[in-house]
Amino acid sequence: MSRRITRATASAALVALTLGACAPSADSPEPGAAPGQGCDGDAVALDVWSWRTEDVKTYDRIFDVFEEANPCITVNFQAHLNTEYDQILRTGLTGSDGPDIAQVRSYGLLQPLVEGGNLEPLDDVVPALGEFDDAALDGARGREDGAVYGVPLATQTIQVWYNTAIFEENGLEEPETWDDFVALNDTLLEADVTPLAVGARDGWFVPTVHDALTAAQYGGADFQQALRDGETDFTDPAYVDSIQTLKDLQQYMPDDVTGVAYTDAQVLFTSGQAAMFAGGSYEQAFFQEANPDLELGVFQVPPPPGSALDHPVTPGYADGNWGLSATTQHRAESETLLTWLATPEFGQLVADELKQFSPIPGVEYADPLQQEMWDLYQENPAPYLLLVDYRYGDPVGTDLMGEAGQKLFLGDTDAAGAADIVQDGLSAWWTPGE
Repeated sequence: MSRRITRATASAALVALTLGACAPSADSPEPGAAPGQGCDGDAVALDVWSWRTEDVKTYDRIFDVFEEANPCITVNFQAHLNTEYDQILRTGLTGSDGPDIAQVRSYGLLQPLVEGGNLEPLDDVVPALGEFDDAALDGARGREDGAVYGVPLATQTIQVWYNTAIFEENGLEEPETWDDFVALNDTLLEADVTPLAVGARDGWFVPTVHDALTAAQYGGADFQQALRDGETDFTDPAYVDSIQTLKDLQQYMPDDVTGVAYTDAQVLFTSGQAAMFAGGSYEQAFFQEANPDLELGVFQVPPPPGSALDHPVTPGYADGNWGLSATTQHRAESETLLTWLATPEFGQLVADELKQFSPIPGVEYADPLQQEMWDLYQENPAPYLLLVDYRYGDPVGTDLMGEAGQKLFLGDTDAAGAADIVQDGLSAWWTPGE
């Protein structure tokens, strides 16, 4: 059967796929306990908000562990659509029916909540924050006061996932060179298999794909430093070339890629209709839950000839924090939960249950694939550039690349024009070297 798909078949697959639930781990408490059971005082329910709709069942299991040790506190975990979450959260934090604790973004997208007085600083609330790595805390700091406004949740890495069965069926191996990467894409295309599951209808996903495929080409951390030092900007030839590479790789993506949603792309990959998925480490738990029989592999994309770097890299970033609402009516109980969210126990649950990289010291990774991704990141790290440094003003860098990439795929601009969209948009609030 042909695996080469279009927007229509992607949507049909999304409807048809039934997601299986993961079984509770051996360490999870027995189900069925009533809220507040065993409490010898006043029972309190904390509202905890998130943008990770994919993780609701898993977080429910994780918070069961906390509730078992704290029988007077029940955690009501609520997830909202990720594309709508920021606005919903801003409204909730300023009203009377918002969360007690919320997953909040990192870096620049955290700042409006800090500046609006919506979050409480946690430096004196969660002593364990002093043991976190500075790189993780940087995503949780207020830009002006340097205070920490969140317990770091996870570090995410960006790479290419692949379906090992499809690779084996077509005699393919992980690419060692750029020519290898192009050749395996051609082989899949000739076999009528969609090589890259990409959904560009959701603009936020486009810069993720761009960095997964081309971060080494434009220079990774070296390019970041050159921007910080004022030595270049986003019209740099290496950055323009990386955008051209993204365009060149469109032939390996689904037809009408700008009409394919991010969730469509997930389904194309988990259902075996596409061989590769350029995305984050945060996908692992969802992929394995959606298709428990799916055998996964990961690799870094080798840079093309003439790239700024001669070796592949893994982009990464601090992905979100647990923030304390300034208007919570349950301050003591919220602080108890936040303190637990900084413990190795919670961090290990994040690693084991969510398959994500916890910034909490002492966490280990039993999953071989997870350990492989972490090792690749440690060997050749790079920033997810537009997220880490370019969300501190309006418009944000990731939105600009999302718009630029969509126009690029539609043929409404070329690589240089896409770079201009990013540079011109950022120039409204950013000057290289400042």
